[in-house]
Amino acid sequence: MELIPYETLLTQKVGEHVLLVTLNRPDVLNAISGQMVKELLDLEQRLEHDPGWVRCAVTTGTGRAFSAGGDLKARNTQSIAEWTLHHEIGERLFQLRVESKIPWIAAVNGLCYAGGLELALSSDFIYAASDARFAQTECRIGIMPGGMGTQNLPRAVGERRAKELILSATPFSAAEAFEWGMVNRLCEPEQLVSEALETAARIAANAPLSVRQAKKSIHSGLQTDIRTGYRLELEAYYRLLDTYDRKEGVAAFNEKRAPRFEGR
Repeated sequence: MELIPYETLLTQKVGEHVLLVTLNRPDVLNAISGQMVKELLDLEQRLEHDPGWVRCAVTTGTGRAFSAGGDLKARNTQSIAEWTLHHEIGERLFQLRVESKIPWIAAVNGLCYAGGLELALSSDFIYAASDARFAQTECRIGIMPGGMGTQNLPRAVGERRAKELILSATPFSAAEAFEWGMVNRLCEPEQLVSEALETAARIAANAPLSVRQAKKSIHSGLQTDIRTGYRLELEAYYRLLDTYDRKEGVAAFNEKRAPRFEGR
């Protein structure tokens, strides 16, 4: 797979197997336009078709925002049919991101509101600049979260706190998000992306099939009871036993050398 130019995204390969994706509409705080949704979905689909090319991806934003949410100026002139079509493309994006074969890290800088927060929450985990601000603001304007916000935020901060945040549309700080478990790490703003890329590189250095199966097991297992979740874990585990990477990993351990994983 080769990187292609996008209108609203910057994409950069970092090292051999890490991709940095930057939302790039800084003049409107990286508001998520119909074009951005299409481009994010296109990128996600390309990565799913060639998952070995990238083993971990980081998303961040240009300027002083991760994303302020949906582009409401553009939506103001849309018919119901146009709004629905736009949203259906976003629905595919969020579902694909949550179930992606590769891990996604959101490196949240500045404002992260509404659909921007939902995009961050659809990632596997979040690093945030210490001055980042979050909010699920949809109830202020007569809609509600529609990018898995009512599903992912409660799973991150708990049902009661998520109800408070969504129903009141109250902004909250990066420190609060970290305290509640929604954010994994607080970073100095100038170190945010580099710290996220460092973690992405550590993930990418591991056996990609192992990372994929472990991610799938965690995500699927949490949707069910622990006994069923354990069966899913074992199913994922046994699929790795006859892979090249499992044999290479064990051989490298015994030979006291770095493994050379190939994703097969």
